[in-house]
Amino acid sequence: MGRDVPPITVSQHDRRHYREKVRQCLDALARMLRDSWFETESQQVGLEVELHLVDESGEPSMRSPDVLAAIGDPHWAAELGRFNVEINVPPRPLAADVLDQLEGHLLASLKHADQRAGDVGSRLAMIGILPSLRQADVSEDAMSANPRFRLLNEEICAARGEDARIDIEGPEQLLIHVDNIMPEAACTSLQCHLQVSPEAFGSYWNAAQAVAGVQVAVGANAPFLFGRELWRETRITLFQQATDTRSEELRIQGVRPRVWFGERWITSVFDLFEENIRYFPALLPLSTDDDPLAELARGETPALEELTLHNGTVYRWNRPVYAVDGGRPHLRVENRVLPAGPTVADVTANAAFYYGLVRSLAEAERPVWTQMSFAAAAENLVEGARHGIDASVYWPELGVLPVAELTLRVLLPQAREGLRRWGVDARHADRCLDIIEERCRARRTGATWQTETVHLLEQRSGIDRHTALRRMTQRYIEHMHTNEPVHSWPPGG
Repeated sequence: MGRDVPPITVSQHDRRHYREKVRQCLDALARMLRDSWFETESQQVGLEVELHLVDESGEPSMRSPDVLAAIGDPHWAAELGRFNVEINVPPRPLAADVLDQLEGHLLASLKHADQRAGDVGSRLAMIGILPSLRQADVSEDAMSANPRFRLLNEEICAARGEDARIDIEGPEQLLIHVDNIMPEAACTSLQCHLQVSPEAFGSYWNAAQAVAGVQVAVGANAPFLFGRELWRETRITLFQQATDTRSEELRIQGVRPRVWFGERWITSVFDLFEENIRYFPALLPLSTDDDPLAELARGETPALEELTLHNGTVYRWNRPVYAVDGGRPHLRVENRVLPAGPTVADVTANAAFYYGLVRSLAEAERPVWTQMSFAAAAENLVEGARHGIDASVYWPELGVLPVAELTLRVLLPQAREGLRRWGVDARHADRCLDIIEERCRARRTGATWQTETVHLLEQRSGIDRHTALRRMTQRYIEHMHTNEPVHSWPPGG
């Protein structure tokens, strides 16, 4: 989850001092990598799931403070919009019955949270973009009260110097201009954390980058935004455009966006943190009094707070995470490409597919990233987001082929082998990966179910688009609570 910040006014001195502190943190990280400070034995996984709040009619509910108070669980937190909440699933070893544990924990937590939300007139919707959301719902008034979000909004808008242009074209087109970052609150995601050793980090990050396009294609769940049918996973382009700090001139010059896929394969986690400092100015220049190099000299583990805070404002689709647990530092790959939902079973299946696949690819004798260009991986992400399960992507030795065929023929067997290597129980692994298989065979994702249902409602009932989206949202939530995977949902509801 994002770190809270106090209300502040940022000065030029703050920025200069913060830059110096971030560089000190980077120096400390380099020494820690060199001197083997990091946890290497334990491979743990954890999940973060963002959700929307809706009222009884399927419209967005702006009551996250009330909902969080009713839930009363520190694992739940506010997000950017007052119609968002997030759950943080505690980490656990990647072995044995971990998939069953993750699913059981999420099911129990969501049941409890939905019941408590109902007490204040709200329901939870685990979906990539809330279909009933309108542009008027993402005004600055809908922003959560947390000073962190307010400061981010001010800094991003000031850096851009003009309204953000959001231009998305799919079956329909959306072109709007906004003066804040609130459209980003429309995006709710599943974030899969995987703890790895420093020595293996480069391989796992590269593997995660290589499969990002496939992940998005087979997990797409965000086809509507502000009443328009756009990309199958509209989150990908919306997130980048809504939080862009670049003016049109800077984009033309090739300045990198803060929502970033990257531009090269890496050999070390250090490469990513160094790029963050080299390419991206601070958005939250808040410094502590800690001296990370002095802490190292005393044999203490530094928190590297400036480095981690800065890292949290560079929105890589696969982000490096430095953290300290019990006095011992560790590294994680945070996979951020997937949307939330549709069901807990689908979420667990998406996570299992990812964890198994990156294990196989990271340990392959001939790594996939040595056989394909980085640009091809980036193009796969865009293709997967645009077309979802109907996308065609590039894969080494196979060329361009339908993503469903690639998944069924090549990637699912590799994911099964990867989960086996992790020591995951075969029964749990098979149940999860069978969901991915059936999704590919049926060509049905959350995105295809949503669009089919809306079109049928419009045709059969003669209702307007917003009414169709609202009713579809209500049916979606009903199916979500059955925990039956989305490929089994009947078309049209």
